[in-house]
Amino acid sequence: MTASTVDGLMTTPSRHSVDETLERLSAVMRATGVTVFALVDHSGEAAKVGITMRPTKLLIFGNPKSGTPLMIASSSIAIDLPLKVLVWEDADGRVWLSYNSPAYLRARHHLPQELLQNIAVIETIAARAGE
Repeated sequence: MTASTVDGLMTTPSRHSVDETLERLSAVMRATGVTVFALVDHSGEAAKVGITMRPTKLLIFGNPKSGTPLMIASSSIAIDLPLKVLVWEDADGRVWLSYNSPAYLRARHHLPQELLQNIAVIETIAARAGE
């Protein structure tokens, strides 16, 4: 299992189940002062309508102190904020974390280089949750 980036989407492996990975993500976020805004349980919602789907959950999070300067620099980044991490299980039972790479978001919204650090935290959070 190796990490990859395709079209700005970074995907890294997790050594844990989807739920354990989400717990680890939440713990790292709490420890670093990041706010969890919502959890979207795609597979749970699918089950409610009788459709079976491998575990797939989206965590939406951010920090207004970091995100607001980004939106001031480029209003369009608000479409990609707050940040999101998708935690999902593949057909072989492996668990992955997927998110928009900070470099992709910077290029997409023409953000100044010095603001990249405001969204780069996602890489550290994802790496720590999956280890």
